[in-house]
Amino acid sequence: MATDDARAEVVLNRMQLLVTRKLDGLLQGDYLGLLPGPGTEAGESREYRPGDDVRRMDWPVTARTTLPHVRQTVADRELETWLAVDLSASLDFGTARYLKRDLAIAAAAAVSHLTVRGGNRIGAVVGTAGDMHRLPARPGRKDAQGLLRAIAHTPAQPGRADLGALIDMLNRPPRRRGMAVVISDYMTPVSQWARPLRKLGVRHDLLAVEIVDPRELELPNVGVIALVDPETGRMHEVQTADPKLRHRYAHAAAAQRAEIASALRGANAAHLRLRTDSDWLLDIVRFVAAQRHARTRGTTR
Repeated sequence: MATDDARAEVVLNRMQLLVTRKLDGLLQGDYLGLLPGPGTEAGESREYRPGDDVRRMDWPVTARTTLPHVRQTVADRELETWLAVDLSASLDFGTARYLKRDLAIAAAAAVSHLTVRGGNRIGAVVGTAGDMHRLPARPGRKDAQGLLRAIAHTPAQPGRADLGALIDMLNRPPRRRGMAVVISDYMTPVSQWARPLRKLGVRHDLLAVEIVDPRELELPNVGVIALVDPETGRMHEVQTADPKLRHRYAHAAAAQRAEIASALRGANAAHLRLRTDSDWLLDIVRFVAAQRHARTRGTTR
């Protein structure tokens, strides 16, 4: 346990150092977090553009001009952000530069850094196979630091967290419109979490952070390898020299990821994919830049 805590502290410190030193330097100018929330205060109207939220249609102006218009809103001064962090055993896996768990912590640190300002509050629900607990939303960097430390020091447990139940913890109790971030590898069946995610996306600006390792997408040709399922402990020996097996594996993995992506779109979620073999910080920067560009064109998806 002491070794796990020491590693968690090292990982958290490294990720926070990267976020605080590099993220602000790469993202010049003013930005309102990972997702530019639309706010609740009514603003001016403008013509509808493909991708706009139809819930913001300005029907009186549309009727008067005979052209579809949407009502713009002024961003709230204070934003409440909630994280749902899935720390199932499958995230204690990585064959490249990081474990998937490390990237989950990095994503939480980035969201915290980009949203905790001006009195904004951030809270979290954290799930493992044996436990799901809530960390209350509080303002300020000191409390955000404590929240990240609690996430990083969550002990690993064998098995799979109930992602649907974890997301439902953000649906209850109902809160005013804010930002919700779900961080997971989404390896559990889509049917178990798609509906609560759609419900979450109706009320809140929703960001889905998907953590992926390259070996979950394709197998290398390295002969016989032993694979252990971290959630069940079962071991399988696989002959990766078989090209048909590698093709079937890649095809099944692509179908699985396509189903996940479709479910995220169905929930109206912005989708950020972080890979253990790529520069996660640059991926976040590109995502924020794309969101900012989309906002200037009238859409945040």
